[in-house]
Amino acid sequence: MQQIPPLIEPSELQALIDLESTILIDVRTGPNAKAAYETEHLKGARFVDLDSELAEIPENAAFGGRHPLPSIENFTQLLGHLGISPNTHVIVYDDKFGANAAARFWWMLKALGHEKVQVINGGLQAALKNSIPSNSGNEIIQKHGAYTANDWNLGRVSMSEVEKATQSNNHIIIDVRDADRFNGLTESIDLVAGHIPTAINVPFTENLDKNGLFLPSEHLNEKYSRLCSSVPSNNVIVHCGSGVTACHTLLAFAHAGLEIPQLYVGSWSEWSRNEKPMARNSTLF
Repeated sequence: MQQIPPLIEPSELQALIDLESTILIDVRTGPNAKAAYETEHLKGARFVDLDSELAEIPENAAFGGRHPLPSIENFTQLLGHLGISPNTHVIVYDDKFGANAAARFWWMLKALGHEKVQVINGGLQAALKNSIPSNSGNEIIQKHGAYTANDWNLGRVSMSEVEKATQSNNHIIIDVRDADRFNGLTESIDLVAGHIPTAINVPFTENLDKNGLFLPSEHLNEKYSRLCSSVPSNNVIVHCGSGVTACHTLLAFAHAGLEIPQLYVGSWSEWSRNEKPMARNSTLF
């Protein structure tokens, strides 16, 4: 099967959205996301909730972070309820330029081995700007049985593996949060401000142009190839606050034609709750 690109341009949507084999997924986040979906969404799109459907709800974020992956069983059941089978062409979007749960949903499907999944470049805003039809209320969904899959097959690392990587010259740890959070100047979500020692800061926003569209693949290929040239590709680890926005940079790697790095799902939300070494700017604490 010929691989399809990880991004789809809004101008390409119209030819696909009415096909029976295509399913659109809306994964906007926030306290009013479902209401916003019911007010207006792309025609036919099914709503998915990040917190309850693309993650387990943790009793304690010290064990897996704020958005640990759901079990394979729960996720494959969700896919069946959404009408998604291995042959479905899945097109996913959010209202944050693909930078939030859209990239997470993309990564999770890719990790099951699903090839036909794409994120709308520019997200909901770009699709509506390109006159893609919208709808309100809820959509009628023809459900299937559980999707057939047994494991996550893309690279993930545990907290202990990240700790070993901080002591190695043969790994690169990329933190995609904004610079102020990385440098420990502010922290509005997790309990402690700072970053994992030896990590480098490459904010996910650097994957986008001023209009919220991904930079050209050649540009991102040059950037990340140069950044990661000193280590084997499977020794590149990407994280954020809770393993969601990190997927945006994994998507950027794929868009650039590069191997998808390892994801540290627990990210800073797990690391900072486990008495691990932490840094602010260049100072350990």
